[in-house]
Amino acid sequence: MASYPKIKNIPIVIGESDPEGCAACGMATNPSNAYRNGTMYSSYTAASFARKYLLSDFSGVNLMGAVSWSFEFENQPWFYGFRDLATNGVDKPVLNVFRMFGKMTGQRISATSDRMYPLKTVLDSSIRSKTDIGVLASRDSRSASVMIWNYHDDDEQGSPELIKLSINHLPAKIVTVIHYRIDNEHSNAYELWKKMGSPQQLTAIQITELEKAGRLQTLGKAVKLFSKNGSVIINTSLPRQAVSLVKLNW
Repeated sequence: MASYPKIKNIPIVIGESDPEGCAACGMATNPSNAYRNGTMYSSYTAASFARKYLLSDFSGVNLMGAVSWSFEFENQPWFYGFRDLATNGVDKPVLNVFRMFGKMTGQRISATSDRMYPLKTVLDSSIRSKTDIGVLASRDSRSASVMIWNYHDDDEQGSPELIKLSINHLPAKIVTVIHYRIDNEHSNAYELWKKMGSPQQLTAIQITELEKAGRLQTLGKAVKLFSKNGSVIINTSLPRQAVSLVKLNW
């Protein structure tokens, strides 16, 4: 579109945005699609949607938004590996990434990471060496939000990475920090379902527990921090395939 001046500035909505093709192929026919149940799908979504902004910047086009081409499958087995955001009414980790995006109000602002793959590398060869520890940030008049992910194309577990998050140019001396997290222990009904023994016949109590586990959760309680010359530093660790959203209110 950027090569055609007459349509270059028309708003773009990417209406079908996903990692692969067969939404209705579950784990029985495509075992690798198990990734759709867990944290790889959520970290992939964070990493890929953030690159759309970078690609838009690079191309100079007017990107309005993007839509996940996911579906609802009725009366199907629990966590069957379909491309959906929930299973039998229980939210998957990937849905919580969109909840995080929904909390990023205002305008996108500059954010950098010394472990984030350059756009060209991702386009040419994806994420194949070290994990991609990337960042996306926004700000409005009373808050700022920073999303961080630790993504890799191989759906494997690994040691958590230590993260030093530096946030500058804050207009307030005191900020309230809320840290949302998606990992194996937070915002993840799939891991709880596996701990239950991966049942297909669930009790009402089990369903209630899964529904609670599937909601977006915080990493601890909200804390107040004092900024020094408009800056705060937050240290945390981020497991492989995990996503964090750090929200600062003032």
